[in-house]
Amino acid sequence: AACPAFAYLPQRSAEAVRRLEAAGAVWIAKTNLDQFATGLVGARSPYGRPASVFDAARISGGSSSGSAVLTARGDVPFALGTDTAGSGRVPAAFNNLIGHKPTLGLLSATGMLPACRSLDTMSVFALSAEDAQRVLAVAAGFDEADAFSRKAEPHGFDFGAAPRFRFGVPRAADLEYFGNSEGERLFREAVQSLG
Repeated sequence: AACPAFAYLPQRSAEAVRRLEAAGAVWIAKTNLDQFATGLVGARSPYGRPASVFDAARISGGSSSGSAVLTARGDVPFALGTDTAGSGRVPAAFNNLIGHKPTLGLLSATGMLPACRSLDTMSVFALSAEDAQRVLAVAAGFDEADAFSRKAEPHGFDFGAAPRFRFGVPRAADLEYFGNSEGERLFREAVQSLG
């Protein structure tokens, strides 16, 4: 939890970690985080501050930023973090990664120190969506020791016989790009490709 007074050596790996180990994963490091996973900057730790892979003067974003930085640097092909309110997804975005926050209970929280037990889950950092899905497929599974654990049950669209995809776009008056013409172009292209 990045708190020296709270530090302890676990007796065994967390359940999701154990599943990855059983599949052949080799652990390289334990990464730094915002103390007690309370922050979206990655700079609140007595052990130092992981910097963005793009600019050492910029924050790496999110309490699981150490995991994101190691993955983005190419030191590891994937890493785990936690995500309550963006702690996995924000550093992934800041470091050009896939940051996947699975639905609560899909990955066992046994052995994980959550920031908020009813919202927090392990997250996966990877260089591609395919890699993130592979990690998730191995790490996921029902765990009787976790009160929030659930079995994955695939489902399709829930809107009857004619499924359709809908997405929202802010009103033009509410869009501000602050002079970033490339960002504006990319946004418009994304909207056009989804429509």
